[in-house]
Amino acid sequence: MSVRVRPVFCGLDAAMEVISGKWKVLILWALRHQPQRFGALKRLVPGVSEKVLIQQLRELEADGIVLRTTFDDAPLRVEYSLTPMGVALNEALEPLGSWGREHLPARPEREVVPVKAAES
Repeated sequence: MSVRVRPVFCGLDAAMEVISGKWKVLILWALRHQPQRFGALKRLVPGVSEKVLIQQLRELEADGIVLRTTFDDAPLRVEYSLTPMGVALNEALEPLGSWGREHLPARPEREVVPVKAAES
Protein backbone atom coordinates (compact mmCIF):
# COMPACT_ATOMS: atom_id res chain seq x y z
CA MET A 1 0.00 0.00 0.00
CA SER A 2 2.42 2.66 1.16
CA VAL A 3 5.32 3.85 -0.94
CA ARG A 4 7.45 3.90 2.19
CA VAL A 5 9.69 0.93 2.91
CA ARG A 6 9.76 1.02 6.72
CA PRO A 7 8.19 -2.16 8.12
CA VAL A 8 4.96 -1.73 10.10
CA PHE A 9 4.25 -3.67 13.25
CA CYS A 10 0.48 -3.35 13.70
CA GLY A 11 -2.60 -1.76 12.17
CA LEU A 12 -2.20 1.45 14.16
CA ASP A 13 1.41 1.73 13.04
CA ALA A 14 0.32 1.28 9.41
CA ALA A 15 -2.38 3.96 9.76
CA MET A 16 0.04 6.40 11.39
CA GLU A 17 2.51 5.77 8.57
CA VAL A 18 -0.13 6.90 6.05
CA ILE A 19 -1.28 10.02 7.95
CA SER A 20 2.12 11.06 9.26
CA GLY A 21 3.00 14.60 8.36
CA LYS A 22 1.82 17.91 9.67
CA TRP A 23 -0.79 18.52 6.96
CA LYS A 24 -2.21 15.17 5.84
CA VAL A 25 -5.04 14.99 8.35
CA LEU A 26 -6.06 18.55 7.46
CA ILE A 27 -5.96 17.70 3.75
CA LEU A 28 -8.20 14.69 4.39
CA TRP A 29 -10.60 16.87 6.37
CA ALA A 30 -10.68 19.47 3.57
CA LEU A 31 -11.65 16.75 1.08
CA ARG A 32 -14.37 15.18 3.26
CA HIS A 33 -17.41 16.62 1.46
CA GLN A 34 -16.42 17.14 -2.15
CA PRO A 35 -13.51 17.13 -4.59
CA GLN A 36 -11.31 20.22 -4.43
CA ARG A 37 -8.97 21.92 -6.86
CA PHE A 38 -5.42 22.66 -5.73
CA GLY A 39 -6.03 26.37 -5.09
CA ALA A 40 -9.10 25.62 -2.97
CA LEU A 41 -7.14 23.06 -0.95
CA LYS A 42 -4.39 25.60 -0.36
CA ARG A 43 -7.00 28.02 1.04
CA LEU A 44 -8.66 25.31 3.14
CA VAL A 45 -5.33 24.32 4.71
CA PRO A 46 -3.91 27.70 5.73
CA GLY A 47 -0.20 27.79 6.41
CA VAL A 48 0.82 24.95 4.12
CA SER A 49 3.32 25.85 1.42
CA GLU A 50 2.63 24.94 -2.18
CA LYS A 51 5.63 22.60 -2.26
CA VAL A 52 4.57 20.70 0.86
CA LEU A 53 0.93 20.48 -0.26
CA ILE A 54 2.04 18.95 -3.56
CA GLN A 55 4.33 16.50 -1.74
CA GLN A 56 1.66 15.44 0.77
CA LEU A 57 -0.99 15.03 -1.97
CA ARG A 58 1.42 12.84 -3.96
CA GLU A 59 2.06 10.65 -0.91
CA LEU A 60 -1.66 10.34 -0.17
CA GLU A 61 -2.26 9.47 -3.83
CA ALA A 62 0.50 6.83 -3.78
CA ASP A 63 -1.07 5.33 -0.64
CA GLY A 64 -4.46 5.07 -2.35
CA ILE A 65 -6.12 7.65 -0.08
CA VAL A 66 -6.53 10.53 -2.56
CA LEU A 67 -7.50 10.39 -6.23
CA ARG A 68 -6.09 12.98 -8.61
CA THR A 69 -8.35 13.55 -11.62
CA THR A 70 -7.17 15.60 -14.60
CA PHE A 71 -9.72 17.18 -16.92
CA ASP A 72 -8.72 18.14 -20.46
CA ASP A 73 -10.49 21.48 -20.27
CA ALA A 74 -8.77 24.63 -21.38
CA PRO A 75 -7.08 25.56 -19.12
CA LEU A 76 -6.12 22.19 -17.66
CA ARG A 77 -8.09 21.41 -14.49
CA VAL A 78 -7.10 19.00 -11.71
CA GLU A 79 -9.29 17.90 -8.83
CA TYR A 80 -8.44 15.90 -5.73
CA SER A 81 -10.96 13.66 -4.01
CA LEU A 82 -11.00 10.87 -1.47
CA THR A 83 -10.95 7.27 -2.61
CA PRO A 84 -13.21 4.80 -0.75
CA MET A 85 -10.18 3.97 1.40
CA GLY A 86 -9.71 7.70 2.07
CA VAL A 87 -13.35 8.06 3.10
CA ALA A 88 -12.92 5.12 5.50
CA LEU A 89 -9.75 6.70 6.93
CA ASN A 90 -11.54 10.02 7.45
CA GLU A 91 -14.36 8.18 9.25
CA ALA A 92 -11.78 6.45 11.45
CA LEU A 93 -10.26 9.84 12.34
CA GLU A 94 -13.61 11.37 13.43
CA PRO A 95 -13.52 9.85 16.95
CA LEU A 96 -10.00 11.20 17.39
CA GLY A 97 -11.27 14.68 16.53
CA SER A 98 -14.11 14.27 19.02
CA TRP A 99 -11.64 13.23 21.70
CA GLY A 100 -9.55 16.34 20.99
CA ARG A 101 -12.55 18.65 21.27
CA GLU A 102 -13.62 17.05 24.57
CA HIS A 103 -10.27 16.73 26.33
CA LEU A 104 -8.05 19.56 25.21
CA PRO A 105 -8.53 22.94 26.83
CA ALA A 106 -9.78 25.74 24.66
CA ARG A 107 -7.08 28.13 23.55
CA PRO A 108 -7.44 31.60 24.97
CA GLU A 109 -8.35 34.17 22.35
CA ARG A 110 -5.44 36.21 21.13
CA GLU A 111 -5.49 39.79 22.22
CA VAL A 112 -6.03 42.06 19.27
CA VAL A 113 -3.79 45.08 19.45
CA PRO A 114 -5.03 47.99 17.34
CA VAL A 115 -2.52 49.32 14.86
CA LYS A 116 -2.09 53.09 14.94
CA ALA A 117 -2.32 54.87 11.63
CA ALA A 118 0.91 56.50 10.52
CA GLU A 119 0.85 60.17 11.36
CA SER A 120 1.79 62.51 8.54
